[in-house]
Amino acid sequence: MNSKDHQSTTNRRDFLGTLAMGAGALTMASLAFPAKLAAHSPNFNLPGEDPEEWLNKIKGKHRVVFDVTEPNGIMPLAWPRVFLMTNRQTGADLNECTAVVILRHEAIPYAFNDSVWKKYKLGDATKINDPKTGAPAARNIFSKPAEGDFAIPGIGNVKVGINELMADGVMFGVCSVAILVNSHVIAQKMNMDADTVHKDILAGVLPGIQLLPSGVWGVGRAQEHNCNYCIGG
Repeated sequence: MNSKDHQSTTNRRDFLGTLAMGAGALTMASLAFPAKLAAHSPNFNLPGEDPEEWLNKIKGKHRVVFDVTEPNGIMPLAWPRVFLMTNRQTGADLNECTAVVILRHEAIPYAFNDSVWKKYKLGDATKINDPKTGAPAARNIFSKPAEGDFAIPGIGNVKVGINELMADGVMFGVCSVAILVNSHVIAQKMNMDADTVHKDILAGVLPGIQLLPSGVWGVGRAQEHNCNYCIGG
């Protein structure tokens, strides 16, 4: 065997070994995770409104659920505004429209208040900069933006603040599973107590945003309530 073949075989062996280690870690995590989740959320009795009752607020002829899995600037908030705006332009009243935004996976920071953003450096994690400083955001710049803070090319200034969208009936839900997992990851990185971080982040969910058993649960249930599916990132 020449040196090139030997190197190829070694690289392949190293790759397969890494793959096997990753699969083993994933298996162990999947076995442990349900018990951990149950310990923190017994029977999914989440604080706040019953998620099933929350879903009953979906109304009107025109219904859509935006599945937001990763941060992407203003876009996860621009799409529900565009949905409402263009429905009005085509003759539909706001009472005939419901937009549901499900924040899950890596997009959950949109759901948190300024304190959580600052304390856990979410601007760095999401790569979202504060337009006023140019630095990684130490606040949730989307929760209550000032007039004219955000614009969409070709459209101009738009009201894409979470508070502004909620005022027009947009419903926001956030994945409690992603909150649990990410709070433990944050705690490990910052050498903090995981339960303390988890409770702190839960307390920092913005008023009016519904805690859901999981993001995929919310996406599925919204579709069962006749919402059309749209990728929201």
